[in-house]
Amino acid sequence: MQIYFVRHGKTEWNLASRFQGGHGDSPLLPQSLEDIKKLGKHLRGTRFRGIFASPLDRAFNTAQGIDDAMNANLPVVIDERLREFNLGDMEGMKFAEAEKKFSKQMNNFWHHPDQYDPTELHGEDYKHVIARGKSFAQEMAKRFPNDDDKVLAVSHGAALSAIMGGLLGYPLKDIRKNGGLSNTSLTVLETLDGGKTFKPVVWNETSYLGRKLSKTDSL
Repeated sequence: MQIYFVRHGKTEWNLASRFQGGHGDSPLLPQSLEDIKKLGKHLRGTRFRGIFASPLDRAFNTAQGIDDAMNANLPVVIDERLREFNLGDMEGMKFAEAEKKFSKQMNNFWHHPDQYDPTELHGEDYKHVIARGKSFAQEMAKRFPNDDDKVLAVSHGAALSAIMGGLLGYPLKDIRKNGGLSNTSLTVLETLDGGKTFKPVVWNETSYLGRKLSKTDSL
């Protein structure tokens, strides 16, 4: 079976280079609403067994927009395991501000996941995010075990990088080795053994957007 992982559409805080995390949130940009429609049209004809989303509005609204554009008429099921990283005290801060106040933690978060310690930030570590993401994926594989079964899961950039790296079996220090994910991007992972192992089929696909992406599309 396959899981179609989507990062939510670009938000006002993405544009402003501000951390949203697992509790901060901001509205989707008008351009994002168009991008979400494009993704939905790109996926028309794909038969999904279910659509799942993080409880945060930016992810849920992205999932609902894709559902509408696909004419799938499936309920969007909220799943807490798809929530973004809890970034603790960095949530709501601009990247430049966080760099000054929490330079070590921020550097490790992006570049050295095995050394990232969120204790001082009152945040969540990589192992916890990976564990909850694996729990979701393995449950999907058990619920929908047929070769042609597909589910759509809308989540967040940092969480998805960690979750998908974990599903692909990367060691913690290399969990982000495939780089960041763009807003409204599509990544497809497949399992042939009931969720024990996964392999990538599509990674960070955005060609359907039909435009050149800017730096803030990947923040």
